[in-house]
Amino acid sequence: MRSGRACVESAGRLRPEPPDGLRNEFQRDRDRIIHAKAFRRLMHKTQVFIAPDGDHFRTRLTHTLEMMQISRTIARSLGLNEDLTEAIALGHDLGHTPFGHTGEEALSKVLREHGRDFRHNEHSLRVVDVLEKGGRGLNLTLEVRDGILHHTGRGHPETYEGRIVRIADRIAYVNHDIDDAMRAGIVSADQLPEKTARILGDRASRRIDTLVRDMISTSEKRGEIALSDPIHETLLELRGWLFENVYRNPLSRQDDKAAGVVRTLFQYFLEHPEERPSTDPDPVTETVDFVAGMTDRYALATFRRLFMPQSDIISR
Repeated sequence: MRSGRACVESAGRLRPEPPDGLRNEFQRDRDRIIHAKAFRRLMHKTQVFIAPDGDHFRTRLTHTLEMMQISRTIARSLGLNEDLTEAIALGHDLGHTPFGHTGEEALSKVLREHGRDFRHNEHSLRVVDVLEKGGRGLNLTLEVRDGILHHTGRGHPETYEGRIVRIADRIAYVNHDIDDAMRAGIVSADQLPEKTARILGDRASRRIDTLVRDMISTSEKRGEIALSDPIHETLLELRGWLFENVYRNPLSRQDDKAAGVVRTLFQYFLEHPEERPSTDPDPVTETVDFVAGMTDRYALATFRRLFMPQSDIISR
């Protein structure tokens, strides 16, 4: 393959470590991520729907696992490093805020008042580099760190495995978000763009199969990780349709309320440093660390504790 590089062995870590003797370096990274507190918190962080009425809606954790499975299938078929691919996929969303992209946008907006911005991919790298293990971080390999940072946003991963994760992330969330939106009654199958069913398939499993097979065959032909032009164009159109019909639908997420919770908690803990964990000398960074690390339910419970009257102390 021409651009990027396939990865057999790691170039190392920020802090050198002796070999494990049992696991390769990327398997060690995978295990560290799985055992991280931030990884466990993903089960209580929103994917699209905030506090959905049902047990089968995706969370940030189930999205991560579905995307990891897609990524590994592609890596295996292309003869690339499955362990590296898996580690990047499992770690890519560790820095996501509560309430999904609504929370991310709310935190980014309030940070602009301080001349900053918030991007979950950058915060994911901070989580694994600094915040885990009591401030020591996970000391992951350079390749996994690169894949986590560049799974979205500007720049592209240096390895083919990281580039697989970047595209597989979109394949996964576009399809399972449609599935969840149908489950919630936001959209129906006959509302999907006609081009989607004709080119990708009429249900999620067929669409994913089409996208995965196309990505494997196109990457083999071109010598780089890619989808074919018609398939990529259709995927982007479907993603745009999702933004218009699901992500910005007031029935799909209680955006304003969730954003208000994030903004209010940020301001409160910025003004009350004694009530937040110590992670950084800079008060803004420290407050971001605390609020971004919250799960949905912890954020809501904290908001209720701080700003809503308690029933046992209300009196006439």
